[in-house]
Amino acid sequence: MLTRPATFGSELRELTLLAGPVAAAQLAQISMGFVDTVMVGRLGSEALAGVALGNSTFFFLLIFCMGIVMAVGPMVSQAFGAGDDAPIGRSVRQGLWLGLVLAVPAMFILYHIESFWRAIGQVETSIAGGQSYLRAILWGFIPFVWFVALRSFVEAVSRPWPITFITATAVFLNIGANYVLMYGKLGFPAMGIVGTGWASTIVFWFMFLSLLGYINLRPRFRAYRLFARLGKPDPEYFRELFRIGWPIGVSYGIEAGLFMITAFMMGTLGSTELAAHQVAIQCAAFTFMVPLGIGIAASVRVGQAVGRDDPQGVRWAGFGGLLLAAVFMLGGAILFWTFPRPIVGLYLDLSDPANTEVVALAVTLLGIAAVFQLFDGLQVAAAGALRGLKDTRIPMVLSFCTYWLIGLTSGYLMGFTLGQGPTGLWWGLVLGLASASLVLTLRFHFHSRHTTAVTTSIESA
Repeated sequence: MLTRPATFGSELRELTLLAGPVAAAQLAQISMGFVDTVMVGRLGSEALAGVALGNSTFFFLLIFCMGIVMAVGPMVSQAFGAGDDAPIGRSVRQGLWLGLVLAVPAMFILYHIESFWRAIGQVETSIAGGQSYLRAILWGFIPFVWFVALRSFVEAVSRPWPITFITATAVFLNIGANYVLMYGKLGFPAMGIVGTGWASTIVFWFMFLSLLGYINLRPRFRAYRLFARLGKPDPEYFRELFRIGWPIGVSYGIEAGLFMITAFMMGTLGSTELAAHQVAIQCAAFTFMVPLGIGIAASVRVGQAVGRDDPQGVRWAGFGGLLLAAVFMLGGAILFWTFPRPIVGLYLDLSDPANTEVVALAVTLLGIAAVFQLFDGLQVAAAGALRGLKDTRIPMVLSFCTYWLIGLTSGYLMGFTLGQGPTGLWWGLVLGLASASLVLTLRFHFHSRHTTAVTTSIESA
């Protein structure tokens, strides 16, 4: 059983030690999207718009599925905190099965998404590029959700550094694979944005197989018997994982859906608006990875505190995560507000007259992104802390109310009804994230005042 921290300061140190490599892994992971956007941006704004459409759809479904599989994390962290090895292996095995069951229908949807895009009024050139991109990257769907299941286990037992190393290595592999497949090097044909999709598939398989190899080579993990009787169904743990995980997946899907539908609405305005949106949202996603990593670490620390029956540790871990996320995102807001044009210049050639309109709009959207940085950090940290308590259903409902009823609705009204266009859609994002940060923080504050026994009955609250 893990020892409890003596003070809030000591918990903050433990949380930072765990969050550091987790956040670094998240940054490395999003860097692959950054690399894709930068390299595709050199092919022109139409190619960038196609990737934006395909990428937003792919990651909406991927985030939904990985959110469900991430139930492995709180299951393992609570068992690890209690010093109980048996549930750890059972959770991981069923997490892999759950990932497969979810991935197959998601891949089918992605393969046939073209008619849906056309029905909602997307630009034809964006549809063509997005569909060709998806039919390459979808083959990386299964290894990525399996990677998430194994990653959730490794982080839940406080061993995050291998994830950081693997994802950092994957960034360089992604650059090389993009260069070879997009531009036709080493005897390969120039595949353009299709090459980007195949490069991502290669990287996702590398990440999964590398982590699988690491786990198999570590003697300390043998006690958990992670892959023993992998082919034998375990309905009890499968149901428990799904019970905890589906609200996480829906919550993630609701948030991702806010951004995906915003991208769809942006696409109806034109390829210039969609390209600018892709640049700005990629920047916001990059900074978001740090508080997301902090939220994952907070979930682990809260879950471990629950396992060792430490109510004070629960509050320290949760509020420590909120503090770290707020401090970092304030820095991100200052960066976006102060240097928007140089940041956009990382993605697009500022001197190219063809990019003038895209650059100007992307700079404007980055200014709005600066406003929602703090709110985005607080909501994801609070959601992570709640996952550590296995509190997933009520946060799911709160996410729907804030992201869709407030954020999406207000964005549509400002963007189309009031005629503010792209900026109106983005101010809707601000309202949705601000509302979510408030209600999820209050939710954690309320439940963390009780004893850790609340986790056994919290789903009925």
